[in-house]
Amino acid sequence: MPNTYTLLNHTADLKIRVNGTDPADLFKNAGLALFDQITMPDRLEPRDEVELSVAGDDRADLMVNFLRELLYLWTGKEQLVKTIDIAQISATTVSARVSMERYQPERHEIIHEIKAITYHQIEVSRTAEGWQAMVVFDV
Repeated sequence: MPNTYTLLNHTADLKIRVNGTDPADLFKNAGLALFDQITMPDRLEPRDEVELSVAGDDRADLMVNFLRELLYLWTGKEQLVKTIDIAQISATTVSARVSMERYQPERHEIIHEIKAITYHQIEVSRTAEGWQAMVVFDV
């Protein structure tokens, strides 16, 4: 995965800073960073596809809700996300097409078991270079 996110120090959980050129790029990069922490995406082959539509009260709430929907694909359906195509995004809604592959223990290594996406220290903001988010994953 290109250098679109950075792991930050956090006492017990995983904290990342994600960058994007615009909100769509930011949300895509955040979702891919989530699965980059769960597994090795280069070993995934996109075999299934799903469309997600998510809402939130503001961009930070939307980010948490979007990442929670993506995480549910793993924790609830054993699907590992390979690609994310943001079809539409606003300050309170996002629609995306997600390609994924069902977990196969003989092919996929699980690096971190992420239990939840938290609101702790959540930030989504515009910067001079584009857009940035801070997200904490409960491991």
